[in-house]
Amino acid sequence: MSGYLTVAEAAEYLNTSVRFVRRLVAERRIAFHKVGAHVRIAVVDLEDFVRAGRVEAITVASIRRDLGGVA
Repeated sequence: MSGYLTVAEAAEYLNTSVRFVRRLVAERRIAFHKVGAHVRIAVVDLEDFVRAGRVEAITVASIRRDLGGVA
């Protein structure tokens, strides 16, 4: 999927509500484009938003790395 989506299409893409997407736009937590009175969101910006929210799983190696400097 490429190009720009409406708020409703972006909500469907993220599997969230339209209200959530509107809140993201209002809080400037996601990039968007104004086309006249309309809001459009690029698919690449949605993917960047999702990628930025990624939380890695905890592993033994990550715990050792994070605690490496603790005596």
